[in-house]
Amino acid sequence: MNYSKADLRRKVSEEIAALPDDYIAASDNGLLLQVISLEEFIAARNIMIYCSVKREPETRGVARAAQSMGKTVAFPYCYKGGIMDARVVGDIDELLPAMLGIPAPQGCAPVIAPGELELVIVPALTYDLSGFRLGYGGGYYDRFLSGLPAYTVGLARERLIREELPRERHDIAVKCLVTEVKTRIIIQE
Repeated sequence: MNYSKADLRRKVSEEIAALPDDYIAASDNGLLLQVISLEEFIAARNIMIYCSVKREPETRGVARAAQSMGKTVAFPYCYKGGIMDARVVGDIDELLPAMLGIPAPQGCAPVIAPGELELVIVPALTYDLSGFRLGYGGGYYDRFLSGLPAYTVGLARERLIREELPRERHDIAVKCLVTEVKTRIIIQE
C-alpha cells in the first residue's frame, strides 16, 4: 500500500509507540556498540550527532564515547526556516531544551564549519534499505546534508526498517545504515 509521507509518519510513530520497553533498551545498547565500532567513527576527529528525544535511538552514549576518545562533538543548532548549523559542546550536559523541546547547544557555543565535519549521525523515524530516511518533515537535514562531504550514518531500529520509502528529488540517502543487529554500507555518490 502506498502512503504519503505524512500518513507514513503517523503509522511509523504508532509502531514506535507500540515497541516494548525491553526491546528499546536492547536496541539502544546494540546501536551504541555498532556505532562506536565503525571504522569511520573511530577515525573521525569531528562529528555531529543529534540528541535523541522520546523513543528515538539513544545517542547520549555515542556522544560520551566520542568525547572520551578526544573527538570534537557538535550538535545541531536550529533556526526558523529549516536552517541549522553544527555547534560544539564540551559535555552533553550543556545541551538545553530548544526548538520543539529538542536539547541543543546554547547560541554562544562555537560553530564548526560543515566542511570540517567528518561524520554526521542523522536522525529519522525510520530508514529504507537504500539509506533514505523518513524524517520529521522540517527539511533541516536535507538542507544541511546537501553537498556535505562527511560520512553520514543513519540510526534505526531493525524492526522499523522499510524495503522502500517514498522519495522526493531533494532527499539524500545516508552512506551507512546502522541498526542494533547490523551495519549496512550504502554509499551512493
